[in-house]
Amino acid sequence: LEEECCQIIKNFNMSHKEWQNAKTILNGMYDLALTKKYISTNLMHDLKITVKFRQVAKKSAKTEVFNNSELPEINSYLDSMISDTHDASFYAVRINFLLGLRVGELVALKWSDIENLNLHVVREEVRNQETNTYEIEEHTKTHEDRYVALIPLALELFNQIDHQGEYIFMRNGERLTSRQIQYVLEKYAERNDKIVKRSHKMRKTFASRLANAGVALDFVREQMGHTNLETTLS
Repeated sequence: LEEECCQIIKNFNMSHKEWQNAKTILNGMYDLALTKKYISTNLMHDLKITVKFRQVAKKSAKTEVFNNSELPEINSYLDSMISDTHDASFYAVRINFLLGLRVGELVALKWSDIENLNLHVVREEVRNQETNTYEIEEHTKTHEDRYVALIPLALELFNQIDHQGEYIFMRNGERLTSRQIQYVLEKYAERNDKIVKRSHKMRKTFASRLANAGVALDFVREQMGHTNLETTLS
């Protein structure tokens, strides 16, 4: 098994992260075999990798977050579009720079999730690969709910949004999807001659700003909904 796994890593020139993803699948297969008593132990637990992983160049902050010069610019753009259109998609992006939610969690928010000075994150949107449609599942990515602190500006923005239904971010009676959130960032980049950044970069920006402000990393981890600190630090 060790020889085969090392050969797979070598043949496909895998990075350490790519191997960890593949290993998760193999580990699950062996766990299932162990549960069904086909085997007496999960050999993946003692696996030793002796080959070198492909080195991956670390991504720069320029591409991973909205930096200190970009953030005021995009917030100004969003405030202008909110004033002109009152469209929920601009509110959603503006608010998420203050919340750092996964975009699937953002578009799945309901008015009932706002509890005093906290936001209760309990569900997410997922894309059905077979039908290519966006659906709501009543759990988060980690299958754990969490509370995210709401600062006064976030509460003020929520109070400005028209109530069109049970979901917070809606247009013409329909819930906004994560694709529509990404479209806002794409149009901003196009109109301002900027590099397009994915919606997940809002989340990274939120975490980066908290850490740079001296907020305890474990609190940042809790706000992000990460199960371990390594994910937050990456």
